[in-house]
Amino acid sequence: MSRDVPDFSHESLALSQGALSVVGVDEVGRGPLAGPVTAAAVQLDPMHIPDGLRDSKQLSAARREALFAEILACAKVSIAHATVEEIDSLNILRASHLAMERAIAGLKADHALIDGNLIPRGLTIPATAIVKGDAKCLSIAAASIMAKVTRDRIMVDLAQHYPGYGWAENAGYPTKAHLLALQSLGVTPWHRRSFRPVHNILYQENSVSS
Repeated sequence: MSRDVPDFSHESLALSQGALSVVGVDEVGRGPLAGPVTAAAVQLDPMHIPDGLRDSKQLSAARREALFAEILACAKVSIAHATVEEIDSLNILRASHLAMERAIAGLKADHALIDGNLIPRGLTIPATAIVKGDAKCLSIAAASIMAKVTRDRIMVDLAQHYPGYGWAENAGYPTKAHLLALQSLGVTPWHRRSFRPVHNILYQENSVSS
């Protein structure tokens, strides 16, 4: 199976059309039942691009960690989040876009390359949506790595405070072990109440207690 290798063509196009600073933007954490959604914006230096940038899902955890440090050393990076409360009140898509908007706001960019098919409505700069951008665009691939490593670290830390859910391994995603822990241990403050498995457990508890 061939895999796309991201390149700098999308950035080059935006720069050729007058942009002075172009950032790639990606988010991670739409699917988990727990934890924030995390976004990163990265402005690469075209003269110093780390080797091996790929969609973070194609990389081992060790390779992501190594690239995380390399990207920090040679690029401009902004990382931001949307909270569990924001996810529950806005919906996960809007919260993901809010995290992206916050990440972009942390850099002085004048064009954003967004992973996906939608442009966050709160953006104040021109943007291009790129479907599967983390596999096509080097800046978005870099952003996917920064967001993934950051969020994984958050979930490892939360796992120390809320043991039993396996967050250090599953990052809050609905694995069998996580779902079983929800049933036996209950819902934590870091669980997304608008997500069906969590909502259903809370509804069951309310039905029993009422």
